Amino acid sequence: MDFNKTSLTLDQILPVFEGITDAVFIDNADGICQWCNNACEEMYDIDYDEIVGRSVDDLESSGIFTPSVTKRVLDEKREITIIHENRFGKRLLTTGSPVFLPMTSGDWVAAGGGRYARQIAFIVTTSRDITQISRSKKDAPAPAATILKARNLKQLDEKDIYNESLVSESSAMKNVIALAKRLSTVNSTVLITGESGVGKGLLAKTLHEEGNRWKGPFVTVNCGAIPDNLIESELFGYVAGAFTGSRAGGKQGLFEAAQDGTIFLDEISELPLNLQVKLLQVIQERQITPVGGTKPIPIDVRIISATNRDLEALVKEGQFREDLYYRLNVVPINVPPLRERHDDILPLIQKNLAKCNNELGENKTISSDALSVLLKYPWPGNIRELQNIIERLVITTSHNLISEEDIFIFIKQEADKIEENYDDTSLANALERAEKEILSQALENYKSTRAIAKVLKVSQPTIVRKLNKYGLSK
Repeated sequence: MDFNKTSLTLDQILPVFEGITDAVFIDNADGICQWCNNACEEMYDIDYDEIVGRSVDDLESSGIFTPSVTKRVLDEKREITIIHENRFGKRLLTTGSPVFLPMTSGDWVAAGGGRYARQIAFIVTTSRDITQISRSKKDAPAPAATILKARNLKQLDEKDIYNESLVSESSAMKNVIALAKRLSTVNSTVLITGESGVGKGLLAKTLHEEGNRWKGPFVTVNCGAIPDNLIESELFGYVAGAFTGSRAGGKQGLFEAAQDGTIFLDEISELPLNLQVKLLQVIQERQITPVGGTKPIPIDVRIISATNRDLEALVKEGQFREDLYYRLNVVPINVPPLRERHDDILPLIQKNLAKCNNELGENKTISSDALSVLLKYPWPGNIRELQNIIERLVITTSHNLISEEDIFIFIKQEADKIEENYDDTSLANALERAEKEILSQALENYKSTRAIAKVLKVSQPTIVRKLNKYGLSK
């Protein structure tokens, strides 16, 4: 029998789907399930007769799964990959692929954004269970059918691919974004904490752009990148003749350049002690004095600072002024590391793969085995590391399908080592569980984070940071 593309019948194709370890749905253009394989019944714990003939809206409202990828495929007329859950809390990596009617002039329909797409005949959806991967435990046998396809992601509008908005699919980041949006409407001083590479600068920019100062400038200062002998003149400017080598007409400082906008002081912990005193005066008096000058200049600037270090510990060690710390820490926001935001990993991979493909003129895709490794990797370098590795993979792989072997030299050894050493009963995990339980109980018994801090004998910012870490809120 000739098994070329034109000779396969439906009766020949369906047994192939039955042999796949992925769950497979076939829905029609009205979102009605037409067929599913045995793996689908097992993964969603539902009988064939309970699925076939029902709409995705009905299945979704019944809690069989949520959300529905088929609805998005029908709406956007392109392949979609999401992570969602079944009614028993299993986490599923699901890809919905549209199959279009033969191309004719009458089969093109509006797809939004001025684009048009052919009409859909049906949607093939494949799902795999990634619950164990999400928990960093031993992976189940990896099916070969699921591939993260970046070529379809290229259909995204450029503004979506290059948009620098923070990815917030995880509950932890949704809490951060919600707090940021509330703070964007006020001018309070904000201190953003978190590990290197988590997106503190992007969050600061979001605070600026969502607020009432969005028309003003957003000025970023890396306090650790400017030499100590230059940082004062960079921040506050200088007058003509202030020092040898100064410009004849003087120079405007970065605070003045941020007038009516926002100044973002990144790596604030690296600011020298003598400059900490002057920054405190600026915050209190809302004016600056250029180096060599005598006349203060009024400023109207919102100050956002960020650090990846423990400022409280630095205060105790005498390396950071306590009064400045409390002035900066009016409203703290802690950005959790990527290992605590598992739901954000897949969208970040998708976004960065699409971006690299567009920038480099490539058409790379990621196999399910490779994706499994990427999903269970702890990402110690956070988003910055993820961006670098995806770009490196797109550049270095000579073939279009990025496999597990391609990423082996970058991260697999570390991921496997973490898998082997993972133990729910480890001391670190036990301490975290105990800490979360204590904080949960304290939230029920006390009215404010300050009261909790007093009882637990730690600072209020520490309590706020811990609550954010565990997804708890007052």
